[in-house]
Amino acid sequence: QVLFFGFGWLFFMRKLFKDYEVRQYVVQVIFSVTFAFSCTMFELIIFEILGVLNSSSRYFHWKLNLCVILLILVFMVPFYIGYFVVSNIRLLHRQKLLFACVLWLTFMYFFWKLGDPFPILSPKHGILSIEQLISRVGVIGVTLMALLSGFGAVNCPYTYMSYFLRNVTDADILALERRLLQTMDMIVSKKKRIAVAHRTMFQRGEVHNKPTGFWGMIKSVTTSVAGSENLSLIQQEVDALEELSRQLFLETADLHATKERIEYSKTFQGKYFNFLGYFFSIYCVWKIFMATINIVFDRVGKTDPVTRGIEITVNYLGIQFDVKFWSQHISFILVGIIIVTSIRGLLITLTKFFYAISSSKSSNVIVLLLAQIMGMYFVSSVLLIRMSMPLEYRTIITEVLGELQFNFYHRWFDVIFLVSALSSILFLYLAHKQAPEKHMAV
Repeated sequence: QVLFFGFGWLFFMRKLFKDYEVRQYVVQVIFSVTFAFSCTMFELIIFEILGVLNSSSRYFHWKLNLCVILLILVFMVPFYIGYFVVSNIRLLHRQKLLFACVLWLTFMYFFWKLGDPFPILSPKHGILSIEQLISRVGVIGVTLMALLSGFGAVNCPYTYMSYFLRNVTDADILALERRLLQTMDMIVSKKKRIAVAHRTMFQRGEVHNKPTGFWGMIKSVTTSVAGSENLSLIQQEVDALEELSRQLFLETADLHATKERIEYSKTFQGKYFNFLGYFFSIYCVWKIFMATINIVFDRVGKTDPVTRGIEITVNYLGIQFDVKFWSQHISFILVGIIIVTSIRGLLITLTKFFYAISSSKSSNVIVLLLAQIMGMYFVSSVLLIRMSMPLEYRTIITEVLGELQFNFYHRWFDVIFLVSALSSILFLYLAHKQAPEKHMAV
């Protein structure tokens, strides 16, 4: 946990907040603690498969870990988010603690009402039980995971496969750059005319003696100055040309990026990623098909995919094989890959998201929101990874999580994944179709 905390601290300092001098240590500590306990849950999953520590010790650490992470996600992070939001509003500075408590109570109300429409747990559990809290955190986290997984399953092949690249030549780029330079020359020319007109007005004394009031405004707009030039009309033309120049610049940058991707796709590494794109395309189609089957027939697998796959292969080939021994090792490798890729992928996504929307005032609030998302994401990962583990390794996890409706979370994941994947396919199709038309229009 100390090592995980240190890594979270370094990630905060070197990645998220490297461009900001003002840092709130409480935000830094909360983010690092959330990361440490989230990673510890994954460590405990691996310990379950490998049989590290006594079962009673693992059970204790599971309980402790879940209690701390739920305390952070439900009580601590939402309160500090409200506190820093209120701190950014000058009118509420004097009573910021009171308003932060009001925001936290509002969050708790909606968080608790979230569990009403979902069949997520047995009604016999108490209000402050782990089951009550983790069931609601699980709904939010599983929804987030399914949305990201659905978009990633579609976007990954779209990004890596050279099939989806536009055919861009050097002549296309030169033509667009020439058009951009012409537009910039026109902007400079018109701004020069405006500056000359203003100087002429100043020399005539029209700037100091400009009429005021409503009729003065009408006169200033309609009066021709410096050789019958209407300044407001020229300014409108400048604004339109500047907007066009922005579009041309973005399109030029996009063509350069596409050209670089085309050149990269011809390299060995590019061909490797292109092959991965085809593999992920097949995986995406299979995942969408299986999600549809699971939803239509309302089914959830009882056996983990590794053990089931080994059993089918052994029965088909008719060979002697220690299914239990090998399923343990393959499950360990599979779960390890899932854990590493989940942590890496989420940290990369959080970094991009933070850079895109953060500012010096909002950075603390955004980091806390990212900590909240990260914690819910990892708690939900434990709920879903449980199904990928052989039955004998799920015992303690099932005991700790309590009488949750695990089947509901898997069905809910399939529904949201399917909606996200199909929406992503439609969005990327329209974007890919519109790109050549936009290029031709520009």
